[in-house]
Amino acid sequence: MKRIVLGLSGGVDSAVSAVLLKKQGYQVDAVYLECWHEPGCRAEGDRQDALQVALQLDLPFQVLNFKKPYREKVMQYFLDEYQAGRTPNPDVMCNKIIKFGLFYDWAMKQGYDAIATGHYAKADGQFLYVPKDKIKDQTYFLYQIRQEQLAHVVFPLAELTKQAVRQLAHQAKLPVADKKDSVGICFVGDINVPKFLAENLGTKPGKIVDEHGNILGQHRGLWFHTVGQRHGFNYDKKKYAQLNPILHKDELPAMYVIDKNIKANELVIGPKQATRVKTLHVSNLHLLGLTQAELFKRTDLRVRIRHTGQLTDCEIKKMGNRYSVKLKQLVEGVASGQSAVFYTYEKAGRCLGGATIN
Repeated sequence: MKRIVLGLSGGVDSAVSAVLLKKQGYQVDAVYLECWHEPGCRAEGDRQDALQVALQLDLPFQVLNFKKPYREKVMQYFLDEYQAGRTPNPDVMCNKIIKFGLFYDWAMKQGYDAIATGHYAKADGQFLYVPKDKIKDQTYFLYQIRQEQLAHVVFPLAELTKQAVRQLAHQAKLPVADKKDSVGICFVGDINVPKFLAENLGTKPGKIVDEHGNILGQHRGLWFHTVGQRHGFNYDKKKYAQLNPILHKDELPAMYVIDKNIKANELVIGPKQATRVKTLHVSNLHLLGLTQAELFKRTDLRVRIRHTGQLTDCEIKKMGNRYSVKLKQLVEGVASGQSAVFYTYEKAGRCLGGATIN
């Protein structure tokens, strides 16, 4: 009998995963990963819910304290990236550092055959695939999983939709059957990001300019904004209309963040079409199940630049220390620091890995 340790988060997905693993005959232990415990977060309630599920299902249960490494390696990365003018992806980093880093390494040292999580993803021991529920698909956040880990990872929800998971939770009379899904940052929850950034980074006022450098207003700090953002800034509409006399005052376009000039501390805004690009530059390429040479030769590549975002046909080439991704169609709101994750056309929807957008 295989020994599996399950990351029991206190939510319905990992709880149903526990039910499924037991039915499949695994010897299941449960672990709650404690990573963040600040005022306003739901960690205490989640831990109690996880314990209640473990007690109901008769699972050995323990808590692993990862608060220090989470703060130092995930949340500090989150702040550093914003301060550098980029848009971080903390869920990708959380999976890499915590769930498939510290938790996975701990489990292997304890002699478990595999770890299991409530992610909506699919793995066959060699490759990572899109799950049945395409809307809940979390492979975008999992692309940095290590190749050798795929033989020791189980995703029990691979063939289930969220609706089916809820139904199974009710059938099993789980105490979290109707619990709302967690949102926001991994382990932190739905925090007020601007307030969190202000508390940790302060403010650094600068100019808001258009594509030509004309001053239209003032921002509080570049870290409060990301490319593609439509709200959260004010600009002089009268001046913009004067600079663009071809536009009627009632026909001014909605304005978006199109760039951040870090050196000049300027926030660049413009109409929606200015956020569209057909080429990305990426670095830190991480691949699953194929070499770079094999990736470059593929003619069935698609890329996703945000979680649940559109899949766009593309091709990728190496250019020095980085890579150029040519898109078959324009995409909007490409933000530096976010992830570009690659997939194939094959029916199963194989995830090939990804990279960081420059």
